[in-house]
Amino acid sequence: MPAPPPPQPTREGPHYRLQHTLTGHTKSISAVKFSPDGTLLASCGAENIVKIWSPFTGELVRNLTGHTDGLSDVAWSLDSVYLASASDDKSVRIWEVDTGVTQKTLKGHSKWVFCLNYNHNSSLLVSGGCDGDIRIWDTRKGKCLKTLHAHIDYVTAVHFNRDSSLIVSCSLDGQISLPIQLRLTTIFRQIWNTATGQCLKTIVEGHEAICQHVQFSPNSKYILSTAHDSAIRLWDYQTTRCLKTYVGHTNKKYCICACFSVTGGKWIVAGSEDHKVWIWDLQSREVVQTLEGHTDVVVAVATHPSQNMIASGSIDSDLNIRIWVDDQAERR
Repeated sequence: MPAPPPPQPTREGPHYRLQHTLTGHTKSISAVKFSPDGTLLASCGAENIVKIWSPFTGELVRNLTGHTDGLSDVAWSLDSVYLASASDDKSVRIWEVDTGVTQKTLKGHSKWVFCLNYNHNSSLLVSGGCDGDIRIWDTRKGKCLKTLHAHIDYVTAVHFNRDSSLIVSCSLDGQISLPIQLRLTTIFRQIWNTATGQCLKTIVEGHEAICQHVQFSPNSKYILSTAHDSAIRLWDYQTTRCLKTYVGHTNKKYCICACFSVTGGKWIVAGSEDHKVWIWDLQSREVVQTLEGHTDVVVAVATHPSQNMIASGSIDSDLNIRIWVDDQAERR
């Protein structure tokens, strides 16, 4: 009889290690984002300053000052020249990063601005506020092109797809447009047409999960979401079907983001209330590594656009950003 086929090699997981610890924030960190060209890292938190770092040396490059209240989110323009920031002072600022000068101040939200993102060519900026509104801005003119009265509670995430035709958002207001028997803590994610402002899709799930972060996949075919039932989900938004669920971390209280890593393998990366960074294999859903070192809840994570590098930020008793690298990936 023929010999059995040789066993297939198991794909080796990542081997991230701590490279730098960035200190300087005095209040809880809310977001960390690598620039698209990979040369800088921006971070923000409950103080009214945006910090720009070198992720390779761990040095602070500059502070961006001008907001009068704390910050919840930052987003880079495609060319890495500009950075947008969302603040509790009800404004969005667009900064020229090299000079530290505010290029534009965008006003219109009636409450704190919680989240924002550029479209792919940075001609548009979308922001979500605690007033329940989503605003689409012309970044060149600094004017609001459209206001979507999308939710009646905090908008916690907004994200464009690659061709800027769609925006996905999520909120804490789970009962909107849902059957009356659904409880207030139902997951609620909406897909919006950018041109018309029309809601095209609503994704709904069970009562134990408050959705707090959502984004399109790099190819815009899927949506990744996090929720307060300690689960991260990958969705086919065309069919509103959940394709994969990633579990193991703890997320019951805080607004914790997750992101894709595609430089040294296809991973899902997220923070956790157990003070760790968790990494899953995108396809198998297996936990392939946990990163330990933070001493408080890890709410912010980001993956480098071209290198095997992760940034993570923590709150309250920690207040540090950690840079993790996998220098074995290229040899695997």
